[in-house]
Amino acid sequence: MNPSSHSPSPSSAASTAELQERRAAPLSTPTDLKSAATEQISNTLSVLLADVFALYVKTKNFHWHMSGVHFRDLHLMLDEQAAQLWAMTDPLAERCRKLGGRTVHSIGEISRLQRVLDNDAAFVDPPDMMAELREDSRMLVRQLRRAHALCAEHGDVGTNSLLETWIDQGEQRIWFLFEASRGAGQDNGNHRTTLAL
Repeated sequence: MNPSSHSPSPSSAASTAELQERRAAPLSTPTDLKSAATEQISNTLSVLLADVFALYVKTKNFHWHMSGVHFRDLHLMLDEQAAQLWAMTDPLAERCRKLGGRTVHSIGEISRLQRVLDNDAAFVDPPDMMAELREDSRMLVRQLRRAHALCAEHGDVGTNSLLETWIDQGEQRIWFLFEASRGAGQDNGNHRTTLAL
């Protein structure tokens, strides 16, 4: 009997080790990033995802409860912005999984992770809606930039290409929200607004 027939070949030994590792961590995904990088990036993206969900719901809240003479324009603008935020959610979550991490599982987990504050007020003036969404959008863009720096540190080009698009979209939302609020609190003829950039 050939003794070599009983010892596993290097490739089958690797397959066995891979299978055992997969059983121990069933949601792991093969990646060339180090495990510390995967954990840091997926955790960061999960918190971003919670913020995006929270900002999406707040944007829809203000879309539904818009009032006043500029109702139609603001109502439609907020719907467009909400759609843009919603479009971020699946790529964010799937990016976590591609890297071998996990992401949010429930509304409860989103509420524990989110940094965007909810607004449950019965009535909010449209200028206050614009100001609040603008500040939330600024915070989100800052967090996207921080995530970009983290991914650059670990050489995660794939995540950074997504983040760059979302930073640009966020800057556009801030711009539109700022311009939509210019009428509120303007000084006669000076075209200044009391709403801080």
